[in-house]
Amino acid sequence: MAQYVRRPCYPPAGSQPVHRGWPSAASTIDPDIRRIAVDGPAMPHWEAVARAMTQAVEQATGRPVALISTATLSRPWSEILDLTGSPGLADDPDFARLAGGTLDDLIEPDRLITPGTGQDVVQLVYGPGAALTDPDVLWWLDRPKRYAEAEVTAGTGVNLFQPGDLPPSTRRLFYTDWPLLDRHRDAISGRVDLWGDLRDLQQPTWITGDCLRQSCARLADRPFRTLPTFNSTPWGGHWAERKLGMNSEGPNTALGYELIAPESGVLLGDHPDLSVEIPFQLVVSRHPGRLMGESVHDRFGTSFPIRFDYLDTVDGGNLSIHTHPQPDVMREVFGWPYTQHESYYLMVGGEENLVYLGLQGDVDLDEFHQEAERAHDHGRRFDITRYVQTFPATEHQLFLVPAGTPHGSGAGNVVLEVSATPYLYSLRFFDWLRTDGQGRQRPVHVEHAFRNLDPRRQGRAVRDELVQAPRRIGEGQGWHEELLGSLPEMFFEVRRLVIDPAEAADQADDGRFHVLTLVEGDSCRVETARGDHELNYAETIAVPAGLGSYRVRSTSTTRVRLVKARVT
Repeated sequence: MAQYVRRPCYPPAGSQPVHRGWPSAASTIDPDIRRIAVDGPAMPHWEAVARAMTQAVEQATGRPVALISTATLSRPWSEILDLTGSPGLADDPDFARLAGGTLDDLIEPDRLITPGTGQDVVQLVYGPGAALTDPDVLWWLDRPKRYAEAEVTAGTGVNLFQPGDLPPSTRRLFYTDWPLLDRHRDAISGRVDLWGDLRDLQQPTWITGDCLRQSCARLADRPFRTLPTFNSTPWGGHWAERKLGMNSEGPNTALGYELIAPESGVLLGDHPDLSVEIPFQLVVSRHPGRLMGESVHDRFGTSFPIRFDYLDTVDGGNLSIHTHPQPDVMREVFGWPYTQHESYYLMVGGEENLVYLGLQGDVDLDEFHQEAERAHDHGRRFDITRYVQTFPATEHQLFLVPAGTPHGSGAGNVVLEVSATPYLYSLRFFDWLRTDGQGRQRPVHVEHAFRNLDPRRQGRAVRDELVQAPRRIGEGQGWHEELLGSLPEMFFEVRRLVIDPAEAADQADDGRFHVLTLVEGDSCRVETARGDHELNYAETIAVPAGLGSYRVRSTSTTRVRLVKARVT
């Protein structure tokens, strides 16, 4: 049986090598350089990076290095708070509006005081925003977002330009730091001279800026996978650990990112052990029309609008019962231009397991609201099924979850979540009085949840509209395609390809990207005019627009089934 590839990796463009180490990176610097800017995300490791670079640059150039931290160039913290404030959510402990503006708003390059004297000194400006200081050479040193989240959660991380005596917060990391830094990185990517990967701080890997840009262009023209990662949560299970060989830093493999533009990365290298990780979002931002299709680009800009992830509750617990913001609230309050419509595809389930979806037909919303408040305020458990419907977690069934619909997977399931990309606004009605690792009751968001609740999603309408039967929409020799679910208000639809052993299904891309996951069978192959890609059970692949057509060929001894999502 073909094995799930945990670290997919793609050769850099032009057969250019991946390099390792500070000395080799510093050897690319012209000895007569005046100023080098080393930009990158907020992290607690910048001083150690600056020390390592100082040693390497001094050895490479034979000249002393004068260090300048961008922390000395940022505006006062009080001004930064005013500029990045969250109107309407200022006192909210969990959510904030996505930050607008750019990193330029928080930096004052005119405050740069040149240290040292004469022409012998190499000025090394380091930290977020270093590119704004008119450097001769620009490096971007990246550290994937999962590291920042883990460090901030543990209290050892930092927020962007925040004074060191203040504790870090994931609220600021998610809603302020990441949007600003992503826009900044994407804006300067065209003039980066060297891209460094700081997963290993002592021995970073790197590629040239030209290699970075050429590799992004190549990825936008061929099928590829992003690097899968799994997080732990209190409800998490063990399917991905046991079935896929995945692990996380915690005790379970709850939430698996298969493809999600704001956080996923792509490995470049001839082998995963000597590779650089680049953000998937960077590939999107550099070639949005080629990757997504011009019609999708016109509609969504550089936001890749579909994500695929796993919710693993095998030998775990129930997810919270939650909902997502209505479109107008998402735009006006939270700052996303489109909302978080979702769907659940049951990879693993059973008739004894449950999916929670939609309101009961005779629901008393005032009573539901009061019960949820009492659970939150006083720790009083209640029977959620008095208010929210349940359905058998039948394997390979799709459940549609438009914004405003209460929902959650029960224990014992594996859900392939095929959804709109926004992912930071889960508004909880009830979380089973569950506690976090410190014994504190996990937060719920009763007022947000009821403010966004769609009362139309109740009774028989839930089964009729959100639990749709497959409809055959195409077929050929040894294969057929089914439409599993679509709704007028949801901008994407979910389909399924069913292919017999050794047969192949021809697919047209309709000028827009597709995302595929192999949900049954050992393996298949995605064949295109620009190269083929093997796909094993549970793996997800992006098929860029512009290929015109492609073919999915079964390489399994049994029938294969693939879930396919596309923008409508």
